[in-house]
Parts: sequence; C-alpha cells; structure tokens
Amino acid sequence: MVRGARSIDGSAPAVTLDPCEISWFSALCDDDYEFLGQPDPMLRSGWEHCRNIVTAAEEGGFDNVLLPSGYALGIDTTAFAAAIATQVRRIKLLMAVRIGEMWPAQLARQIATIDQILGQGNGGGRLNINIISSEMPGEALDGGARYERTTEAIEILRTLLSGQSLDHQGRFWNLKLDAPRMIAPGSKCPPLYFGGLSEPAREVAAKGCDVYLMWPDRMEAVKETIADMRARAAKYGRTLRFGYRVHVIVRETEADARDAANRLLSRLDAAEGAAIRARSLDSQSVGVQAQAALRETASDDGYAEDNLWTGIGRARSGCGAAIVGDPDQVLAKLQAYREAGIDAFILSGYPHAAEADLFARHVLPRIDHGPLAL
Repeated sequence: MVRGARSIDGSAPAVTLDPCEISWFSALCDDDYEFLGQPDPMLRSGWEHCRNIVTAAEEGGFDNVLLPSGYALGIDTTAFAAAIATQVRRIKLLMAVRIGEMWPAQLARQIATIDQILGQGNGGGRLNINIISSEMPGEALDGGARYERTTEAIEILRTLLSGQSLDHQGRFWNLKLDAPRMIAPGSKCPPLYFGGLSEPAREVAAKGCDVYLMWPDRMEAVKETIADMRARAAKYGRTLRFGYRVHVIVRETEADARDAANRLLSRLDAAEGAAIRARSLDSQSVGVQAQAALRETASDDGYAEDNLWTGIGRARSGCGAAIVGDPDQVLAKLQAYREAGIDAFILSGYPHAAEADLFARHVLPRIDHGPLAL
C-alpha cells in the first residue's frame, strides 16, 4: 500500500511503501521441472518433495507459501495443509480451495481445524485461503452461475468462520447451521485471496475478498486493473489489497538469468507444451487467454517488457511469465509493482526449491517485507 507523508520542509509528500508480503509456491500439482515439459521423477508432487519446498521457504525467510490445488493433478491440498501445519513454526499457509468440489460447511470446519493446528493452541492466525471458482470435471456451469456459487460460498465461509450461526437461503445452498464448535464467537475469518479477470470474477472479488490476485501483465495493464478493482470495491464500501503471482529467475548477472531462462525451455516440444496447457481445467478462462495474448504479443525472444519473460507460458496454463534478471533488476521490478499498488507477491521458479534459495539469498533481504495485516 502506498502512503503519502508531508516532508519536514512542507514540500511535496514523499511516497512511503508499507512492507509487502513475499510468498513462495509449493508444487502440489506436479508443477516442478528442471526443464519445462520434461517430467522428472525426483520433482514429482508428493509429501516429501512438497514438504521440503515449504520448509525451505520458511528457512529462507518467506512470509507465506501458496499450496495450490488441482482436481486431477498431484496431491490433495487440504490434507497436505493439515500435515505441514504441524511442521512449520513461523510461515503462513495460503491454502487453495476449489469451491466446486467442496461443501462449504465442511470446508469451514476443515479451515478452522488447520488454523487451530497452525496456532498451536494460540488462536490460529497463520492460515490464508485462496478461493478458486472451480468446476468438477464433467460439470458445465456457465461463468455467471459458477461465480454466483462462489459468492454464496464466500458468504457461508465468512459467517461460520467468524463464529456466527448460519441461516443461508441461496440458489446453490440452503443451510441453517451453528458455527463449528472450535470457533469462538467474535473470531475472524482468515483472509481470502481471489483472482479472475472476467466481469463476474471481478465482482466476486470486489464484494467479498480481501486480496485480489493478478497474473503477470505489462505495467500499464497492472495499473489499469488495480484502478478498476479499487473503484468496484468502493461501490460496496470496501477496500482491497492486491497480489501479483509471477515466476522469477534471478542470477548474478542478467546474461546468466537469460541463459537460465533459455535452458529451462531447451527441451520443450511445442506439441507437448500445448498438451500441458490444454489439460488444465481453466484453459479457456479469460485469465488464461490474457496470458496467451501477452505471450503472443511479446518480442521475438519472449519479453513483453523489460525483464518480463513470457516463455514459461509455453508449457503451463495460468501464470505464464517470469521476472528475469540480476538481483538489482529483479528488485527494481518488484519495487515498481509495489509503487503501482501491489501489496503481496506470490513467487515461484524452476526447480522451486533451488530458485527459492537463489531469491532468498540475492533479493529477499533487500525488500521491506512481512505478512499482510488484514
């Protein structure tokens, strides 16, 4: 968040940036590679591998870690979150939940339980929730109905996780329930992170979420999206914080970073890359289409603008670009996003544990960061 403070001599206000949240990513959805599109048994999604990424992120000083969710890929997110909650002491967990797959009342109880485990009996407070407006495989809801269901689910979760009884009569759920017993009256629902570029997705975020997540885009588009979402939230008497999900490749020199990016794609077969993208359940979403457009309009070497490389998207649906450069360049790019209004970053790199270590050594100590206060 950007704040203005009048200088001592009364001149123009100086820009002051609040600390930003820096999160890493654990590859629960079989999304870890040395070479994109080339599965490696040593990097396959599983308890030990994904646990090691989380514990490395905690040791490296990251504030939060995203635990992604995919119906057909990798391991179950909720089960993993409950297990890893017993093994971390400081870092927060950003647990992704797929609304189309969950009964909201049961999900509320699972969230409350994991939050209690993280709090070690001290009231929780280290669990964040990434809401995904998903379908079950084989289900075919139009976007409007799917986001309407997501809005209902958010209302149910907020009520129950705030320690209140529920009387909800909606299109998708009709529920009259007591709050889960382990939630004390006056408790606060964990922060809800949510992303989506379509009109109904933006309205869901404006009405009910705390942190609006964006995938990579050119700086002018990032600023336009932030301005639009601030205006939408204001219509509901709300304010939003803003998060940016992007990959990162940092090396001691820009040439080395670019070489690392090229190496990552050096064994990619174009047909296999297209197949990977097509397998994703969200492959036709507005956000995924926007990532494809960003890639298609980039320069011949894949850069959409300075230090923003779109090659990742050639073998990945969803977040499809990386900040590539030396430590000074990566830091400057992050600072520019902060000045534009970004409050939180969810970073990743390939392989995830190795790239987390590089970022933690070269960039993280130079950023004023900490968990978001929401």
